[in-house]
This record gives sequence, C-alpha cells and structure tokens, in this order.
Amino acid sequence: MSRALYRTYRSRSLDEIVGQSHITRILQRAIASGHIAHAYLLTGPRGVGKTSIARILAHEINGLPYTDESTHLDIIEIDAASNNSVEDIRDLRDKVQIAPTSSPKKIYIIDEVHMLSKSAFNALLKTLEEPPEHVVFILATTDTDKLPATILSRVQRFNFRAISPRDAAKHLAFIAKQEKIAITPDALELIAEQGKGSFRDSISLLDQLRSLSDETIDRAMVAEVLGLAQDELVEGLLAAYATADIGHAAQLIDEAEAAGTPAELLAEQLLGIARQRVVEDAALLPLLDKLLAVPRAGWPRIALLTALASRAAPPVAAPHRQSSSATVSEPVAPYTHSPAAPSPQASPVAPSSDPHRQETNGAAASSAGQSGTPSASATDHTPAKQPSVSTANDETPAASSMPIDFPWEQFLDAVGAVGARTYLTKAGHAFDGQTLTIYAGKKFAKMQIDRALPTLSAALNRLGITAEIAVLATSKPPKDRQKAAILAMMGGGEEITIDG
Repeated sequence: MSRALYRTYRSRSLDEIVGQSHITRILQRAIASGHIAHAYLLTGPRGVGKTSIARILAHEINGLPYTDESTHLDIIEIDAASNNSVEDIRDLRDKVQIAPTSSPKKIYIIDEVHMLSKSAFNALLKTLEEPPEHVVFILATTDTDKLPATILSRVQRFNFRAISPRDAAKHLAFIAKQEKIAITPDALELIAEQGKGSFRDSISLLDQLRSLSDETIDRAMVAEVLGLAQDELVEGLLAAYATADIGHAAQLIDEAEAAGTPAELLAEQLLGIARQRVVEDAALLPLLDKLLAVPRAGWPRIALLTALASRAAPPVAAPHRQSSSATVSEPVAPYTHSPAAPSPQASPVAPSSDPHRQETNGAAASSAGQSGTPSASATDHTPAKQPSVSTANDETPAASSMPIDFPWEQFLDAVGAVGARTYLTKAGHAFDGQTLTIYAGKKFAKMQIDRALPTLSAALNRLGITAEIAVLATSKPPKDRQKAAILAMMGGGEEITIDG
C-alpha cells in the first residue's frame, strides 16, 4: 500500500517548515539558548503545520531525532477531542509528577485543546500555573475563542499563518518533481488556491490527481475534479457584471449549475478573481461584498444573480488577464488581411479578316514592343499580385484560398491565461483569410479548445480579424503536402525561390 504524500513529505525539523519562519526562528533561538517555556500554545488554521511543529519541538527540546514513526516514553500525545473529560485531565495531573525516564523533559502535546470541557480546563489550569520543572506543555488548537482567558495568559502563544498560494505552489512543484508527476504550473497554482492555506489539503489533492491521467495534468483537469466552473465561464460572468447584462449572467449561472458547479462555489471563484483585480477596477468593490454573502444566503443562486446585477458604475470592459508567460504587458495591435488590387487586364483583341487591319495590328504590337509599352496581349499573361498582410486598422480581412501568415503569438496573448492556452501553444494552425483552422492533435485537447471558443472568437475580434474557427482533433498536415496542394491550384509547376 502506497503512503499518503502528506505523510511522506511531512517536515522532520524546524528548518524544513515552510511558511512559518516567524515562529521557527523564535523556537530555534529558544532551544539554542536553553530558554524553554513551561507551556506553548500553537494556534492557526488546519493543515498549516501545528502538530508537526509540536512534535518536532518536543524532540528538539529533548535532543532526540524525529521521524514520522518516532515514539518516546517522555513525549506523550493527547487528543483532546476524545480525552476531554475532567477525569482525563486529573489523570494527567497525577502523571506529570513522575520524572522523565531518560530525557531532560517530559513533554505533553495536547491537540485540539479547545475541545476540553469547562471542568477539564479548570483542572488543567492549576497544573499550568505551577508546573513541575521537568514538564513542558505544547497545546495546539484551531479555535482560540473557545479557550478561557486564564489559559491564554499562562502560555507562550504562536499564531500560525495560512500558507500563501505562492509558497504552497512552490512546495507542490517540489513534491511533483520528486514523485515524477507531470503537471503544469497553472494546475499547481489552482491546487494551491483551492487548498485555502492548508498544506495538508493541497498535498492531499495532488495525491488524488496523480492517478487521474497518464498525460500531463493541466488546469482544466484540476477544475473538473474539483467541480469548478471553467475559466471562460467565470470570465464571462465578470464581463456580464461589467456590462450589467443580467440575462447573460443568468444563462452562464444555469450552465455552471448544469455542469455541477453550485452557485456557492461559483461565487467563491468569482471572489478569488475579483479580489485580485479590485486594485485595477475599483468598481469591483461592491461585488466583493455581495459575493461574500452568497454562501450564507437562503437562495444562493438568486443572491449571486443579484450581486452580478448590482453594478452602479458605468459599464466598462472587464480587465483582461495577461498571459502567464508575459512579463511586460503591451497592447495587441489589430491585425487585418487585405488583398492587393488586381492588375487591370485588357480585353482580348479579336482577329480581323481584313489583311490591312491585321497588318496594322502587327505594326502596333511591334511599336509597343520597341517603346516598352505592354500590349493588350502581353498584359494577359502578367501574373496577379498575391494577397498581402496589412496592419491597417481600417481594413477588413478578405477571403482567400491561399494560406496566409497568421499572427499566432499575438492571438495567444489576446486569448490570455485560459485553461485551453496549454493546448493552443502545442497546436498547429492554418489561416486562409476566412477560417482559422486549429489542429489540436488529440480528442481531449480538441474538447478543451472547443470549450474556449467564445474566448477565442473574442480574441480574433480584438485583433480585428473576422474569421470562423475550426478545431480538428488531428495534427497539422506536413508542409510538403500543403505545397503540393498550392501547386495543384496553380496548375502545376515546381517550387522556386525568388531572391530580393
């Protein structure tokens, strides 16, 4: 049986603790100087390392090596959730009088200490007031509000922070590398965000996802497992809020709920994105306040719809999320395609039965050849100028059966950091002036890109390109086949290179 990742990668020393340096520095100095308090209180959200630090601290106080399987007679762990009666604490109070067997200190770790009964707290208080010299208490809790003030005043208190998404993602990347788990950075970021500051929850989610697919785990897969709405839908809701489009917002909420994402979870996703963008768009502030109330509402769907319809400021475009690979944001220049004007062609001259007329025509042709002026028959064979790419803002793309260069990198920047971007960067493409064909290469990739079609169409509009989008599950055909097709359309011939 494989071991859970959160147990495999549990910290073994204070140096390995991540995200709690404000605590580990103080404890390390206290141990080095020998200034050990008689009671410590470790408080903070779950999954941030309170129990791990309690065990590490107990072993380092006694100068013992710590492993996950370590047990010692002088280090006693008590779960207050199941040992919360006054009799349990009285029994503990009697045992603390016994000296340690082989260590400098006898250390009691009481986890979930807030679960003790009122009588049990009163029994513990006397021991905390006058503890024996050889005893150290390490209390851990997620809810200090339930602890009596008399207990709080007799301990050294350390407040643990929720792990930042950046620290969590960095640690998850380390674990993924060690375990050879193929996963994209944006997927790790989403896992870290959904861990909500808990290392244990984030690592457990990574452990769950490792068996999801033989392919690389991406953000879309993580969102699907967690029951989250796709990024495109969330962006659509923010756009609906920006334009006060209540009808579109209602439609998107229905789509999310049909896909299994409840209004409460959808509000949580919106809250996370809006919180990041509120500095750029102060009009999101009222939305933040209303989104916080959605999970507590009797009818969350109605509360969410009301929140999205509450914008009082003039409609503005929702801020565009930049590509994760870009470090400097630049406006995307509109791109249009327009063919060059066709070369004028003279009407063919019909042959005449009049010998004099034919002679005159022949003389005219000879004269034209000598003077350098092309005759009508000469212009008939002048090749038409090929379509060109233009960046003029006032032109529109024209249809063409010939392959045309397409600003793919600009297109990706305009698409932004949606879930389908991972597949777009690996996809092939072709553009003929009317249709942008995307070769996804695999059915799953095609499915992910299909989900983002509204976002892709919007990106084309931002570039000034009017075209349809076709997504194929196949790979892009080889270039030589394309050349053969072009030559066939041109009536045959061979490929040549023209310098200059």
